[in-house]
Amino acid sequence: MLTVKAPAKINLTLEVLGKRPDGYHEIRSILQAVSLYDTLDFSDARDITVTCDLPEWAAEKSQVSKAVILLQEHAGVKKGAEIKIEKRIPLRAGLGGDSSDGAATLKGLNELWKLKLSEDKLMTLAAQLGSDTPFFVRGGTAVAAGRGETVVALPAVRKMRLVILVPDIPVEPGKTARAYAALKPSHYTDGAITQKLVDTINKGRTVDPGSLFNVFEDIAVEVHPGLSYYISGCIRSGVAVHLAGAGPALFAIFQDEAAAAEFCKTAEEHQARAYIAETL
Repeated sequence: MLTVKAPAKINLTLEVLGKRPDGYHEIRSILQAVSLYDTLDFSDARDITVTCDLPEWAAEKSQVSKAVILLQEHAGVKKGAEIKIEKRIPLRAGLGGDSSDGAATLKGLNELWKLKLSEDKLMTLAAQLGSDTPFFVRGGTAVAAGRGETVVALPAVRKMRLVILVPDIPVEPGKTARAYAALKPSHYTDGAITQKLVDTINKGRTVDPGSLFNVFEDIAVEVHPGLSYYISGCIRSGVAVHLAGAGPALFAIFQDEAAAAEFCKTAEEHQARAYIAETL
């Protein structure tokens, strides 16, 4: 059996530069993998079977199933595999769980089936699955451009302790698309915020929380009703929180382990899921 860990991600920056002729938005973003994982186990089998320990997860709608078909077609193979997923990254939270699972499937089957595809080839295939998926082939820290599929690795950031907060609010499929649709030209920036933090990371300096930026923080409370309750609660507690992606997950940076644990306890008392994680 082959096991591949699929990490979640947060966006240290997320800028939208404008809308492209193909309907997508041009972005600049620094993506950061974190130590909150799904785990995928791959075994040889005659047919393809995909199972998950989370009942509401649907294989037919996932990037896992799409990655299997894509890899079979690209490599011209009809091999089978049994894929078992232990799901820990919350669904539709803006943490990239499905994209990470898709990348993990490409990597896992590439090894299981002995296809010997290069990392660059896997990234090219990953771009056909989703905008975030190429990033997860390598993980770590990277700057993304285009619609997110153009990924350039950065040096690892100095390790940061995080608490990832997932509010107890309903999130319907398609919320990310609606978040992008809610953006106005006044929300667009020129990528300079991201470039400034790229320069900081390249120089090996510590990431200042004040340098973080997410365009969706201006509209998140409109797109995700109920999110303002959690944001205002964090502010009252003296904790600075940031939107992890397009929402609704939030994250906060902690220097003190005990303070992080206390924040998790308080969050869970308010029906939010909280995870202590580190940057990878």
